[in-house]
Amino acid sequence: MYKKFYRAFSQAPSGSPSAMLHMACHSHHYWPDVTLEAVQQYWHDAALLADDKWGPIFQEKIPAWQNAVARTLKLPAPNQIAIAPNTHELVYRLISAFNPDQPLRILTTDGEFYSFTRQLQRLEELPNVEVTRIPKTPYATLAERFEQELHGGEYHLAYASLVFFDSGVVFPELLRIAEDKPTETQFVIDGYHGFYARPIDLSGIADKAFFTAGSYKYLGAGEGLCFMSIPTQCNLRPLNTGWFAEMAELENRSESVGYGDNWLRFAGATMDYSCLYKGLAIFDLFRREGITVDKIHRNVLNAQCRFLQSMDKANHPLLNRQHLIHHDLERGHGHFFTFDCGTAENSERLQKELKARAVLCDRRQHLLRLGFAIYHDENETYQQVFGTPSRNSQVSLQ
Repeated sequence: MYKKFYRAFSQAPSGSPSAMLHMACHSHHYWPDVTLEAVQQYWHDAALLADDKWGPIFQEKIPAWQNAVARTLKLPAPNQIAIAPNTHELVYRLISAFNPDQPLRILTTDGEFYSFTRQLQRLEELPNVEVTRIPKTPYATLAERFEQELHGGEYHLAYASLVFFDSGVVFPELLRIAEDKPTETQFVIDGYHGFYARPIDLSGIADKAFFTAGSYKYLGAGEGLCFMSIPTQCNLRPLNTGWFAEMAELENRSESVGYGDNWLRFAGATMDYSCLYKGLAIFDLFRREGITVDKIHRNVLNAQCRFLQSMDKANHPLLNRQHLIHHDLERGHGHFFTFDCGTAENSERLQKELKARAVLCDRRQHLLRLGFAIYHDENETYQQVFGTPSRNSQVSLQ
């Protein structure tokens, strides 16, 4: 149904990674074919306009991107969506807004992505920074444990993933927790593995929480364009700031450092905007074809159901329900499955075995991840994963 939009990646020469059954979608999602023309358009605009290209980028392209993201997430203020090459830059810019001479108490989980985890470890070397990590398991009690600590610990910053990168499990009730957060706590939701994968409604927390995500994963626009929604009443003054933050006042700069009341408060500096063009091309494609996040999510749920049916029949020693990390597969899971292989050696060996069967996946230490995307065949049964020929299946979730 949707594979036709990804012909260039799907029809790669035999032997290349893209020619395999690509189940690393959660890592490097295929790009739709329309992105090639978008990149070429970026080049032609640069050739035609040179320095004047910044006008259309800031006056037309960025607002169009912000509007598309706002519609997707049901955010009421598109001009409160900051952009940067990666989410780490945005999150660190937020952290830099806290007074370095004052105590900084941070609440998070033990399941956050490497960049944030590494950054916190470095910050903890400072005498004024204190970090509390709530164990993500058992998932059934995570919401209760996290919220209890949030309201009892006088935290300046709280940070948690909507979908955990190492398991695909959705943080239960995270949006509600953010909505009820203490007034004095800045709350950040890492939505990287949720954006354009699962339907997300941020209308109830738009003025209470920051939300970060990017185009590299499920939108399929490639690396280089991430965003962070900013609460409308935010008046933080990031220490980490760049010339884009005063884009509106470049011709009349003052001696003091000022901040705007929109996304430019968290702006950085010069970046490559080819990904912006690609993202807009994808948004336009999906709008024309009626492809919504709800339809994408339903498509992947059906694919996951077919995978589970094949898995249950295969009796694989590692790829089975006993080793599958999950909490609520139908209502509380992302677009990839993670299997605990026990050791890094086991996961590495299994990854090589799958590659020998023309299945591309990825792993994180002892964890092996298998992802699903709309560019998989509509009736793919994933029997290839388990060493048997793939056949069509009509199984779907109701």
